[in-house]
Amino acid sequence: MLKYAFAIAAAPLAMTASLPVAAQQSPSDNLDKISAHLRAMTTMTANFTQTDRSGQSLSGKLTLKQPGRIRFQYGKEANLLIVGNGKSLTMIDYDVNQVQRWPIRNSPLGALLNPERDLSKYGKMISTRNPDVLSVEVRDPKRPEYGIITMVFVKSPGSPGGLRLDGWVSLDSKNNRTSIRLSDQKFGVPVANSTFRWTDPRKNRGRRR
Repeated sequence: MLKYAFAIAAAPLAMTASLPVAAQQSPSDNLDKISAHLRAMTTMTANFTQTDRSGQSLSGKLTLKQPGRIRFQYGKEANLLIVGNGKSLTMIDYDVNQVQRWPIRNSPLGALLNPERDLSKYGKMISTRNPDVLSVEVRDPKRPEYGIITMVFVKSPGSPGGLRLDGWVSLDSKNNRTSIRLSDQKFGVPVANSTFRWTDPRKNRGRRR
């Protein structure tokens, strides 16, 4: 389970393959729009469905608070948690009492969790057939081991910066592909910093998150 979940953060879009090709605006304009959305998105909650390359799916609730805080709370089918505290991502598998941690900057999720990141240096727009859908692929060419993330946004006048994040696909250096689809997104909701705390199973064996 831990290996499977690792691809969610340390691992572009199966989603984009199904998306319709022809950008209405210049790539730089769209990158600016996405950057503005990420800066304006102070908090977000959403339901997520995570699917790996074999088609296995897990679901749960996503909570995000900028800068750098994120929580993937899995449902009953996975005794698993992923938390970002602004500096690092921690993955906790309560079934085997295992914890792994790595810097956010080493993960494709850094593109989502660092709203000040200059997408013009790392991002490339992916054409879609739908003018209301924007897709951007983010990778660091100097750090291919950090992987790739392809994020998909839908134009939404009521959302921060006029866009709504609908999901992403991450691809790690070993070609492990994981797609995340979001639903019921809510922006600007109160999120306490305590949301991003977690119980270390190595100290509290048998206690669920």
